Amino acid sequence: MLSAFRSALALSDLRRKILFTLGMVVLYRLGAAIPSPGVSYPNVQQCVEELQGSSAQSVYSLLNLFSGGALLQLSVLALGIMPYITASIIIQLLQVVIPRFEQLKKEGQAGQAKLTQYTRYLTIALSVLQATGIVALAVRGQLFPGCTVSPIPDDGVFNLIVIVVTMTAGAAVLMWMGELITERGIGNGMSLLIFTSIASRVPAEGVNIFNQHGPLVFSVVCAFAVAILATVVFIEQAQRRIPVQYAKRMIGRRMYGGTSTYLPLKVNQAGVIPVIFGSSLLYLPQLLTQLSGNQDSWWVRFISTYIADPANWVHILLYMALIIFFAYFYVSITFNPEERAEDMKKYGGFIPGIRPGRPTAEYLSYVLSRITLPGSLYLGIVAILPNFFIGLTGQGAAQNFPFGGTAVLIMVNVGLDTVKHIQSQLQQRNYEGFLR
Repeated sequence: MLSAFRSALALSDLRRKILFTLGMVVLYRLGAAIPSPGVSYPNVQQCVEELQGSSAQSVYSLLNLFSGGALLQLSVLALGIMPYITASIIIQLLQVVIPRFEQLKKEGQAGQAKLTQYTRYLTIALSVLQATGIVALAVRGQLFPGCTVSPIPDDGVFNLIVIVVTMTAGAAVLMWMGELITERGIGNGMSLLIFTSIASRVPAEGVNIFNQHGPLVFSVVCAFAVAILATVVFIEQAQRRIPVQYAKRMIGRRMYGGTSTYLPLKVNQAGVIPVIFGSSLLYLPQLLTQLSGNQDSWWVRFISTYIADPANWVHILLYMALIIFFAYFYVSITFNPEERAEDMKKYGGFIPGIRPGRPTAEYLSYVLSRITLPGSLYLGIVAILPNFFIGLTGQGAAQNFPFGGTAVLIMVNVGLDTVKHIQSQLQQRNYEGFLR
């Protein structure tokens, strides 16, 4: 691997891409540490210290995870890349519902550019809503429950508008930076920014575990982390390869086709999207309890006891069920067996032993449903692992645990994708890659 890095840095164009990506990452981390105008930095630090270990932190832990801790710091980049992710998912789901979006998807590069523009507009709208909600919660004292000082001393309308505009502009700048990395750097820019946000929290959380529980517990956690990483890498690379045979065709005076290939279906076809959906939906009841004025009602006590507690079995089983449901839902949205079977039939392809057309679509649906079940169970098990470590490490929020769940899934997926991208660049220049 070190020789591959030396080979990559020896090439001027590839070295320029790597250095550009690293430069954008450094700018992103610097922006995440700059507080928004009108926010008292000492007060925010005091509130964050008082919130450590509190169960209320879990309500915002997913957003805080994706922003690299910038959300609870109320920094310029507090919103992180989450508004763009949400907008991308919404536009992707609308392609199935709205015929206009589906038509744009089939128009190639021009249609994709139009969909990207719609995603940008929706990102700005979601950023305004999310920034307004965060500022409102901070002013009302619900972003940091129990904090003795206010993170925003001046709650005037003009000052609050300036903070909202600043956070929205920060989200737009992050979106621009991600697109620049994708265009001029290495790998997918948005994914690398998320990877950077999560990876930046790992050392601090590891030191926290070491200081609070000693070297023995820290060693056990690290051993489990290595085992989890190895398992995630193995399953993320696993795929079901369906053989496809293309018949020979005469075009003009030349013979085409007659080749054998395969259709790869990943075991985890849905990626990390079901975990994000399940986490977000599970946090809605907890958010409602904080916004509720009556904290003594029976439904608030029920949610606080069974759903808000990440170590409770009701919370774990509900989280697992949501992940399995969204895994099947997202796979059914993104993979269309009828469309894939029609494309194979159009180009003279067929699966040996399966007739083209509708029988091929039924076979693909059958195989997809069979491999989605273990894929969804794998996602659920990895996602709920932090819940079992809470009692061991005493971390306040499951999503803040750095060695499991959403954090590991995203880091492994982005890491593998970036390594493959660099490897492909090296193979084009006859260098050995990372994976031999």
